[in-house]
Amino acid sequence: MQAKYISYQETNAFSSIVLDYISKNGKLSQFYKYEPDFSGFEKAIADRTFKADRAILVSTLQKQYSSIQVSPLVKANIELLADKKTFTITTGHQLNIFTGPLYFIYKIVTAINLARDLKQQFPDYNFVPVYWMATEDHDFEEINHVKVEDKMITWNKNAAGATGRLDTADIAEALAAYKGYLGISENGIGFSKTVDKAYTSNRKLSDATRELVDALFGKYGLVCVDADDHALKSQFAEIIYKDITEENSFKLISKASSELETMGYKAQVNPREINFFYMIDGLRERIIEENGSYMVMNSSIGFTKTELQKEINAYPERFSPNVVMRPVYQEVILPNIAYIGGGAEVTYWLQLKANFDHYKIDFPVLMLRNSALLIDKRSEARMEVLGISHRNLFSDTETLKNEWVKSHVNLQFSLDNEERSISAIFDQIKLNAYKIDKSLSQSADAAKTKALKLIFTLEKKMLRAEKRKHVTSFSQIDNLKEKLFPSGVLQERVLNIAPMIVLYGDDFIDSLITHFKPLDYQFTVLFA
Repeated sequence: MQAKYISYQETNAFSSIVLDYISKNGKLSQFYKYEPDFSGFEKAIADRTFKADRAILVSTLQKQYSSIQVSPLVKANIELLADKKTFTITTGHQLNIFTGPLYFIYKIVTAINLARDLKQQFPDYNFVPVYWMATEDHDFEEINHVKVEDKMITWNKNAAGATGRLDTADIAEALAAYKGYLGISENGIGFSKTVDKAYTSNRKLSDATRELVDALFGKYGLVCVDADDHALKSQFAEIIYKDITEENSFKLISKASSELETMGYKAQVNPREINFFYMIDGLRERIIEENGSYMVMNSSIGFTKTELQKEINAYPERFSPNVVMRPVYQEVILPNIAYIGGGAEVTYWLQLKANFDHYKIDFPVLMLRNSALLIDKRSEARMEVLGISHRNLFSDTETLKNEWVKSHVNLQFSLDNEERSISAIFDQIKLNAYKIDKSLSQSADAAKTKALKLIFTLEKKMLRAEKRKHVTSFSQIDNLKEKLFPSGVLQERVLNIAPMIVLYGDDFIDSLITHFKPLDYQFTVLFA
């Protein structure tokens, strides 16, 4: 595959806060600690004070990987985490079935490549790419489906509680449909066997996801972390108790969010007074405070303050952080130097720094993941015929059609010269009228405005009349946009990896590894 790059601004797909962050707009500086570049990483490495027990992290990961025949690089990377000169490069995502949309893949490739780039820049240190599995998330409806080209495959199940703990015994129908799409090509059969093994040899969704992700990325040394674990959560217990009883995250993040909104940005998340769930098998419900007691919603479970302290100390794994406290938990248990997220994640991490500062937890270098558009051979050929470049491809459909007409038809659709001539005529009329009666100048201006509006309307009618003659070309533009931007959004937000595996096999991920440049902050356009 070949790659071309354009700025994120040119895609018209990213929020102002994300664009300002990656362009290092100074007004956001209070909301993060390190610049997202090599100089920022140098400072972060010097400052990082990891207090958690590395031995617990290593032994937990070795236990979690005990059922998988791991690659030598994954094994080595897990062992390297015991070394105080080793840092993690982390990205995270929900446990979407069959990896979900393509940006799941793009996040992980960004982490792998950033770890590689940092090792080259700082050879005295080690950098391990990590996929943080959101095993405690309970939004089953967000992960139970996947779109493969124009077909939606859904895992139908009555689910409750943490998705990582879900039993995969009843995923057979969705699995069969997915394998059916993969078909009988060599690439399809190979991936079909991989997916089938992951979901049929593991009873929990967390274990199935780990095995599938390891099959795709194990050779690059990616380590999957499941933080739904007693030993790991024990290191977070003190903060769990303090934040539930003192509501610090609510106060600090609300203040930061308000400041961002005052600056014209839109906050991504809204903290609650208590930002933890109580979690046991089949249940993950919010904790709320009522008259000095801590109650678990939609249940009969409740604690006094003293009982809460005892429960957290004895069963820290039962206390699950929500979206605003999960990042703190992550940075407590991992020797992390960078977090890689999509645009929404970058935005809400910017809301969190004050909370990190309060708990004296190091804030990582915040990185925007790589994004990409894959253009297949047929689409590339259609672009060439239509005269559409990879840059103007990101314009809306109507703009593309207007530009096509203006560039392909030998008629004059712009009446700019005429508008200038009419403006000059009316300016002279206004001058003459003014000499006769000063009040007539307003009438002259009104006549000028009316005339120019008529010219503008006529110009639009001429363009529409010409466009009606080119139905075939416009249909091709419509089809091209729908193919590359399904439902009008970036391809990566909708499509799954399956078509890419069928068409390109291992070359697809290998090409992403080759062409993604995490520190360049450019959108990648891949030509297959």
